[in-house]
Amino acid sequence: MTDRPPAPDPLALADLAGAVTGVVLTPGQPGYDEERAPFNLALESHPAVVVGAVDAADVQAAVRFARAHDLPVAVMTTGHQASVPVDAAVLVTTRRMSDVRVDPLAATVTVGAGVVWQQVVDATTAYGLAPLNGSSPLVGVVGYTLGGGLSPMLGRAFGWAADALRSMTVVTADGELHEVSAHAPDPLDADLFWGLPGAKSNLGIVTSMTFGLFPVTHLHAGGLFFAGADLAAVLTAYAALTAAAPDELTTSIALLRMPPVPFVPEFLRGTFMVHVRVSLLGTAEQAGELLRPLRAAAPALLDTVADMPYADFASIHADPSSPAPWREHSALLGPLTPGAIDTLVEVAGPDADVPVQMLQLRHLGGALARGEATTNAAARRHAEFVLDAIAIGPVEVTGGAMSWTRGLVDRLADVRVPGTNLNFLGAEDASPAEVAAAHDPAVLARLRQVKRAVDPHNTFRINHNITPAEDPR
Repeated sequence: MTDRPPAPDPLALADLAGAVTGVVLTPGQPGYDEERAPFNLALESHPAVVVGAVDAADVQAAVRFARAHDLPVAVMTTGHQASVPVDAAVLVTTRRMSDVRVDPLAATVTVGAGVVWQQVVDATTAYGLAPLNGSSPLVGVVGYTLGGGLSPMLGRAFGWAADALRSMTVVTADGELHEVSAHAPDPLDADLFWGLPGAKSNLGIVTSMTFGLFPVTHLHAGGLFFAGADLAAVLTAYAALTAAAPDELTTSIALLRMPPVPFVPEFLRGTFMVHVRVSLLGTAEQAGELLRPLRAAAPALLDTVADMPYADFASIHADPSSPAPWREHSALLGPLTPGAIDTLVEVAGPDADVPVQMLQLRHLGGALARGEATTNAAARRHAEFVLDAIAIGPVEVTGGAMSWTRGLVDRLADVRVPGTNLNFLGAEDASPAEVAAAHDPAVLARLRQVKRAVDPHNTFRINHNITPAEDPR
């Protein structure tokens, strides 16, 4: 068990508490454990101080306190992506920063750092507008967008969530608040706007962001569930579907071996199923034509694809709504070739011993493939799929699952492409070499230049760290 970190000087803590409108908590105080707890329960953190911020001024106070006491700083909204322990550091939690302001005439929304996607969708769909949100309604908007933001509803139609960004406010390591945009008069602020989506929390703490919305009210969407025994036929049909998919169709396929636990939907508990997730910005007739070969490949055990209001997006993936422990590892792939299908069936199919509960392929391409690294630092635009494996359980029982996943990725070397999706980086991917490999070399070099300019002492290092130094030790 990790020892409690030493508390900073009580007088300094009292000064911090006086400067913060929100809460300031240290180990042993009521509320400390609840405030530090992430959604991903596999991570155990023991911050020296937790600041529950209610506004940008609270974030500034927390960062200045950390700098004065030579402590690193971490930030957390929900903790879905938490993978690096926050020990002997200042943890800033932003969930109280929950303001959402829609400008329907400009088709934009401005959100605070603690907003989750369901709040945004609830606010924007009232005006017939939709954001490029993720699969879970409970994921924090800011962290998701700073990792690129792969929307399983509208991604191939409209691109990465980071590409829709208009402006942000961010607190840098000196405690200053910057308003950044692509056309900011200060070159450093323009560099921050480019680099924050891609650097995640390495360059500062984003306190608000404004991004564009799209005139979408309905989808033809849902899921097709097949027996695991039909994996080969379903994968073959899915490869053909994605190879010819129009930009309006965004899909993914998941191999689900779900444990019999309460947070798993009842009909999935203890089964091996293949789940094809479908989102079409189009009509029922178009969906029927596109999905006909897939439906003919094997009998569907459940078919929920139908017209739905955009506000019901969460039903497509049906992500867990309760905290749980998990670890994950991911890779980027090119085309889903016959050889890749054979490997997946052999290594992860019905006759294989598979220690991960979910192995998914998310289809990229379309608008996700367009744009340049000059737009922002977030997205690798050259891949056709993200492969992501999730193992559920405490760390002591999921290590073998991560080794198995790396072995699968090695077996898929013929279709592997460089890099990874930033929002699927796990605890297994925190070494300097693996963090560096997540970015194109030219992008990484520019990110390090920005890091040296705004955080030369690497105050924001409790993350998948981009160091100021070219050759991190």
